[in-house]
Amino acid sequence: MADGVYGWQEPPIQIAPPSGTSAGQEAIDLAKRAGLVLDPWQQHVLRVGMGEKPNGSWASFEVAVNVPRQNGKGGIIEARELWGLFIGGEELILHSAHEFKTAKNAFKRIERLIRQTPDLHKRVKTYRQTVGEEGIELHTGQLLRFIARSRGSGRGFTGHCNVMDEDMILGDNEMDALLPTMAAVADPQIWYLGSAGIGSPSVQLGRLRRRALSAIEAGVPDASLAYFEWSIDPHRDECPQGCTEHDDMDSDEAALKSNPGVGYRLSLAKIAQERATMSATGFARERLGVGDYPSDTADSWQVIGEEAWRSLAAADSKPEGEVAFAIDVTPERSHAAIAAAGRWRGGAHVEVVDHRPGTGWLIDRAEALHLKHKPRVWVVDGAGPAGSVIEELEERLGIEVVQPKARQVAAACGQLYDAVASQGLSHIDQAPLATALAGAQKRPLGDAWAWARRGVGVDISPLVAVTLAKWGLGVEVEETVDPLDNIW
Repeated sequence: MADGVYGWQEPPIQIAPPSGTSAGQEAIDLAKRAGLVLDPWQQHVLRVGMGEKPNGSWASFEVAVNVPRQNGKGGIIEARELWGLFIGGEELILHSAHEFKTAKNAFKRIERLIRQTPDLHKRVKTYRQTVGEEGIELHTGQLLRFIARSRGSGRGFTGHCNVMDEDMILGDNEMDALLPTMAAVADPQIWYLGSAGIGSPSVQLGRLRRRALSAIEAGVPDASLAYFEWSIDPHRDECPQGCTEHDDMDSDEAALKSNPGVGYRLSLAKIAQERATMSATGFARERLGVGDYPSDTADSWQVIGEEAWRSLAAADSKPEGEVAFAIDVTPERSHAAIAAAGRWRGGAHVEVVDHRPGTGWLIDRAEALHLKHKPRVWVVDGAGPAGSVIEELEERLGIEVVQPKARQVAAACGQLYDAVASQGLSHIDQAPLATALAGAQKRPLGDAWAWARRGVGVDISPLVAVTLAKWGLGVEVEETVDPLDNIW
């Protein structure tokens, strides 16, 4: 583009098995003949992803491309499929997408490329236009089919190459249907292409990403996976001022690091407009590649085990006597939580009283709870994202909010942990709290630790609020109130 600014043409996260030769250049040249001129980053993916072993077989059985939207991943798909049809002699290429309209649009794009290239078009026996049967068949028998994914789609076909578009929505059911189609093929290959993970639907993408990161950490390539990810590593809550280890989401550098299409089909000016309009979480995911990936069993519940936590659930658990309330807010201000704690059977009962998107509801809800339950204390971490509500909360309730210091926050986390370990805690097995625990990890805080989240998409506000509420049961306050007559 005119300003001469380009995104990173090689990804910040990449790993691939070693290879001696590559069929990627053949794919690049064929695409050019069809009028598809690929960006340097697209060419890089093809050269590495189509790397070959000394015997000519694929070095990578699986190739995954994780890049924000509108950067041009479709060009990679089209070049790979053209090669498979017209050069590679792959008998069946199965292109699947989460939605039928996406698969159909992909069919239309590659059909257009072939029709406008006479020496390719004359090799086509038929363009199948029947809904649900879209495909391109050559006189020599090669077939490229386009389908929408489902539990049963792909069964009965023997695919030499599977292209999984929209791989951020790809789970075990779809993989169980499609992957066995390649078992009888001597040298198959599967390509996954999509954008950052969106949580629980991103099962297979999360699995591939963990493999890649584990291989990078170990310093050895995965034996069969080539993985390319354009994304940033954003600042954490605990980052010190001036941190250079993580990326500033508002910077042009972050946009260039995560968008290889800048300078070709994207511009920094357009990205700045998106930044001003989108939510912080949405912008981080859709434009900067900061995904939410489901964890496997080994990766979740890192601090408090799921079995230990579930064992403390009691349907009749409820506070006895005075209670403490606490508030927490996510750094993006996308969600907030109010929690309460009280004594119960020699230990403590904790509960998430409310958990909703945004923060506009917090003060009104806190006022209603305060009038009804007359808690002994409200606790808010003044140094955290919820600190901004303290002034209004004090004015509305006519109280002084307790603001724990850093060492007290660490003590609160330790106390909750110890209470679980000694079975001195009860709860009512609420999903927001369990989800927060599954997605939480520790961050150092002096010689102790405090709660941290594994990624931008993880909301641990219910856990932080519960932790502070329990700590609030033992904090000294100037005045006490009469015990509750009822519970919420």
